[in-house]
Amino acid sequence: MEILITDIDVKDIRFPTSLLADGSDAMHTDPDYSCAYVTIKTNKGIEGYGLTFTLGRGTEIVVQACKSMSYLVKGENANNIFTNFGIFWRKLTSESQLRWIGPEKGVIHLATAAIINALWDLWARIEKKPVWKLLTDLTPEQLISTIDFRYITDVITKEEAIKLLKDNQKGKEEREMILRKNGYPAYTTQVGWLGYSDNKVKELCAKYLALGFTSFKAKVGQNLADDIRRCQLIREVIGYENKLMVDANQIWDINEAIEWMKQLIKFKPTWIEEPTSPDDVLGHAKIANELRPHGIGVATGEMCANRVMFKQLLQARAIDYCQIDSARIGGINEILSVYLMAKKLNVPVCPHAGGVGLCEMVQHLQMWDFICLNGSTENRVIEYVDQQHEHFEYPICIQNACYMPPTSPGYSTKFTEDSIKNYSYPNGEKWKNMYKKDSSNLIQII
Repeated sequence: MEILITDIDVKDIRFPTSLLADGSDAMHTDPDYSCAYVTIKTNKGIEGYGLTFTLGRGTEIVVQACKSMSYLVKGENANNIFTNFGIFWRKLTSESQLRWIGPEKGVIHLATAAIINALWDLWARIEKKPVWKLLTDLTPEQLISTIDFRYITDVITKEEAIKLLKDNQKGKEEREMILRKNGYPAYTTQVGWLGYSDNKVKELCAKYLALGFTSFKAKVGQNLADDIRRCQLIREVIGYENKLMVDANQIWDINEAIEWMKQLIKFKPTWIEEPTSPDDVLGHAKIANELRPHGIGVATGEMCANRVMFKQLLQARAIDYCQIDSARIGGINEILSVYLMAKKLNVPVCPHAGGVGLCEMVQHLQMWDFICLNGSTENRVIEYVDQQHEHFEYPICIQNACYMPPTSPGYSTKFTEDSIKNYSYPNGEKWKNMYKKDSSNLIQII
């Protein structure tokens, strides 16, 4: 069946999360969780839905980048794309004029992710499978053909990657059965937004403890005394038998990060996330070397621009936990290359999630990793934030603090029609109503 891509629609969708300080951290104090939302349309009526996460202002720039890139996709035969997906990915990221405003980073790469995510959703819908199952059912050779290995063959080659997957073929069916029964372990960041009051933090810790969570993350980095107090109150609720992670969202300089974290050693954090600039490989390595003797790992990746940056972080032993983000680098194709490098260099992947649609997407990737690549959940966990899931047709399902594998075809990225109608920016019904109620306040928010 010839499936031709006839059109691409792109929308600016925003949610006013800054009103309640949801998502607030040391660097991003008033985020409005948002996304550029891509719909790929075909001549057979099958559509693919993809997105890339943003924080409000600037989403219109990502939307325009998606529109600028759309000519590379319109008119293409979808089956030809999927048969030669690695080649098509390079075509998308190597357009000779658009590449100049990257290359493979920033707004143009966020737009790449939105389009690529929509293509994977389309492929999974054509195959009538959730993305995790589509990935799992591909042969090692088919899966590796979706990846562009340019710039990373000094760490891993196609042949090595195929061997890694073939070496883990045994037991796939059993691992899939385990996943379907038990799900994949999650940790929660919902307890730790920096704008929350102490009482709210304690209430949320108790709530998620009762729901079965054993790993909790708190935002840090603005005020050391506040961080000590908040870590203390979190530990008082969750105890020391459970894990505590902390996240500075890039706020510190190198030596500042080291000294600040030494003040938090007594709270036994599993990791410090994004302690400094996401581009500073050697800085991360210095922090990691200083903190490892104290039992604190370094985690980063949600702002890592591409597979080349990940390659260097992994090569330099600058991170102990690799945090891919489903919308930061160029979609599933590039993310798979990071999983493979992390596997070879023995660094566990613990995906970043929490933003609009990020939980929905990363669950598929981590489930594939469990079934096909690593075969274990040891030292691996998926971030979970209880926000914006109700806006998706098939939201995530959490049971006993675990992500249960999706059963619906696609990448879990399709919004409900009501959510699109209400939260499209700036003319969605919710935005227009807020503007009418308090135009002066809205101007401050947005």
